[in-house]
Amino acid sequence: MAYKIDADACIGCGSCADECPVGAISEKDGKYVIDADSCIDCGACAGVCPVEAVKEP
Repeated sequence: MAYKIDADACIGCGSCADECPVGAISEKDGKYVIDADSCIDCGACAGVCPVEAVKEP
């Protein structure tokens, strides 16, 4: 299971996307989303989110 980003909590800062080692996070309509097929469940994105919008699988 891939990590998920809570769209309501996401502030669109992009910290998660910058941290992702496989480029699984992209911006969509001012918020960020994780491509479940590319996510390797490393948790790097969750560690840098300032509002804790990234949730574990």
